[in-house]
Amino acid sequence: MLETVALLLVLSSAFLHAAWNALLKRHPNPEVGVVSVIAVSMVGGGLWTLGMRGQAFPTAQGFAWALGAGACESIYLASLSRALKQAPLGLTYTVSRGGAMLLVWPVSVLWLGEAVSVWMVCGVVLLGLGLLVMNLSRPAGPAASGVAWAALAAVCIAGYHLSYKLSLGQGSQPPALFATGLLVALPVLVVERVRKLGWATLKREVVMSPGLVIIAGIVCTLSFALLLSALGSSGAGVVLTLRNTSITFALALAALQGERLGRRQLTGAALVAVGAVLLGVPG
Repeated sequence: MLETVALLLVLSSAFLHAAWNALLKRHPNPEVGVVSVIAVSMVGGGLWTLGMRGQAFPTAQGFAWALGAGACESIYLASLSRALKQAPLGLTYTVSRGGAMLLVWPVSVLWLGEAVSVWMVCGVVLLGLGLLVMNLSRPAGPAASGVAWAALAAVCIAGYHLSYKLSLGQGSQPPALFATGLLVALPVLVVERVRKLGWATLKREVVMSPGLVIIAGIVCTLSFALLLSALGSSGAGVVLTLRNTSITFALALAALQGERLGRRQLTGAALVAVGAVLLGVPG
């Protein structure tokens, strides 16, 4: 069971993660804004590493998992920004985070040997049911494409969460892990954006809304710093699961931005949020 300090770290991380996604949604072009936000976060990660003690990556395997996390993050960030551009924040966030948990749970049990409890099974059932309910009425137009991008983001979220977990298990330092992941993700993201939007568009729009970008970048950095700090002292499966209570925070922030989900989507989102919490209940 999580200690009080670790629990506070995880819940704070969950709120901040939802907050930087909500800020990115407000950017005039989220597909370009994500590049600016991650650039600010990379600077924050570099500053974090200055206070690091000990060897960054004691094993080559830990470093390899850090590179894998960066590769997953680059695809996640690209797909997330497209999803936010085409679909509402509440729907995008619930599909991406809830879907990730459905992927992380069986891998953690079958590959990493985590114990199965009645609470975990109930949580998985509620997660799956919630996602099904949310998508019974298939969104039309751009929103449908946004949901597809959110589903891809879910796969990548699962990938970098598991990579974080495996790298930390090799004794990797959280600041080095975070900074390395962004050092891999940002160049890949820039190349992908140049290919899709063109260098002129990226160069022109990357400096838009500087205040929003800086705040979002700082919030993003704090979110990951709190997450990795909690992972360093607590069970990874529980921490990564409880962090997905950010779904509830994201829905609240979406409502504050004027988004209105239908009754079916609200019911599905509630089921996903409860399922995520149950997955973190100790057996």
